[in-house]
Amino acid sequence: MGLDDRRERDDVYQAAEDSALLATAAVAAAEPTDRVLDVGTGSGYVAARVNETGARVVGTDRNPHACRQARDAGIETVRTDLTTAFAADAFDLVTFNPPYLPTEPDEAVDDWMGMALSGGETGRAVIEPFIADVGRVLAPEGRVLLLVSTLSGVEAVVERAADAGFASETVSEESFPFETLSVLRLSKE
Repeated sequence: MGLDDRRERDDVYQAAEDSALLATAAVAAAEPTDRVLDVGTGSGYVAARVNETGARVVGTDRNPHACRQARDAGIETVRTDLTTAFAADAFDLVTFNPPYLPTEPDEAVDDWMGMALSGGETGRAVIEPFIADVGRVLAPEGRVLLLVSTLSGVEAVVERAADAGFASETVSEESFPFETLSVLRLSKE
């Protein structure tokens, strides 16, 4: 691995415990006939795992380095913000491991890795616009798997999802010393 490859890897969120939790839930939920969108695909780990089910998977990321890394992992990738590049009713399953770490306003988020981690003051700065638009790209029976942390207020996310017309249920959960991670399944009510 050359210097440029290492630098690019440092600019891309690599799979961790949260990625593994979401990937496991996504593999269990995906059907071979599903059209799947992995938002914020990062290294492409979740998308690659879902791809193994036979589902057709597309990954998105704002980060050009992440898009390149996911493509290198065999994932069709579109550089875009959240779901904005896609037509209505395009996907049966949408997965998202968002930036969810609460960040103080004076903390600079001026690099790709900082953007991959920072969820703004509440930890929901990226989650809220995602919830507001994801229903548009879901097929009528579509569902969303969204990873959330107690650091960003799971109940506040559930309330925001309800306001957007989604029923929520926790399908997977794992506790760590400083947080509990949950995968919420959102479906249109």
